[in-house]
Amino acid sequence: MPSSSPTPLAVIGPTGSGKSALGITLAERFGGEIVNCDAMQQYRGMDIGTAKVTTEEMEGIPHHMIDILPPDASFSAYEFKKRAEKYIKDITRRGKVPIIAGGTGLYIQSLLYNYAFEDEYISDDKMKQVKLKLKELEHLNNNKLHEYLASFDKESAKDIHPNNRKRVLRAIEYYLKTKKLLSSRKKVQQFTENYDTLLIGIEMSRETLYLRINKRVDIMLGHGLFNEVQHLVEQGFEASQSMQAIGYKELVPVIKGNISMESAVEKLKQHSRQYAKRQLTWFKNKMNVHWLNKERMSLQMMLDEITTQINKRSSNHDCKRKHPRPSTREL
Repeated sequence: MPSSSPTPLAVIGPTGSGKSALGITLAERFGGEIVNCDAMQQYRGMDIGTAKVTTEEMEGIPHHMIDILPPDASFSAYEFKKRAEKYIKDITRRGKVPIIAGGTGLYIQSLLYNYAFEDEYISDDKMKQVKLKLKELEHLNNNKLHEYLASFDKESAKDIHPNNRKRVLRAIEYYLKTKKLLSSRKKVQQFTENYDTLLIGIEMSRETLYLRINKRVDIMLGHGLFNEVQHLVEQGFEASQSMQAIGYKELVPVIKGNISMESAVEKLKQHSRQYAKRQLTWFKNKMNVHWLNKERMSLQMMLDEITTQINKRSSNHDCKRKHPRPSTREL
């Protein structure tokens, strides 16, 4: 991206860390628009369980990549990348700052880096056949579905736990679309940056984060999460890939009368905490993040630090323009 373009900002962190609020504050300060990078917030009708930002909370800031899919749609990181890149290009063209905010590591990585994906585009007729096959598999329980995957892709089946229905379905869908095994796909990591992005991460002690997550689950339930899940089940979305999301899969058994609400809530809190831990591991291992500690820094201190980092990058760009490095072809 040319240095004269606005520097894209990315706000990442584990679930419950306050990414959305910081993203909106940054958009207000720097004249930005939000590009959402949360895989589950793209589904319509799944608002409370995904902690989707409300219209009031948006403070008039445009948000993109929210409510773009029905609950029964499948969506890949490749498709996300294609759509999000168009928004970033348009936001930048209008002189605004793209602010990428979310917690889905693969989505963020695919967008910020030159991440290699295969084009999974297929014709409408072929897509109908794929959807028909996936529909036929919906009645299978997790173990049977996992056995079906193992029948043609043993490596993927070995890597994916049977209870991770979403990933099992993803591996099956990939095979149905491409006739290739997900396990044999080349996973070439190209760490060339697509954008000169300032990547900001929100962190805090594990104890504080877990307390925030537990409290947030209680708030979601108070706001009507159970009714939201029940409504989705009544609409026939119970077997959809999106319903394997944390906050939804735990409450379906309550609706079916299989477990108590108390037991489901405990599972929901536990799964949320485990997910937050996995997110932090991903971000710290795979990305170059400038971390800000929410316990030690006020919002103003965070904004000041981010402003300092942006100015530092602008100065570096100016230096590069004044003293360009020689082309390797000239050496």
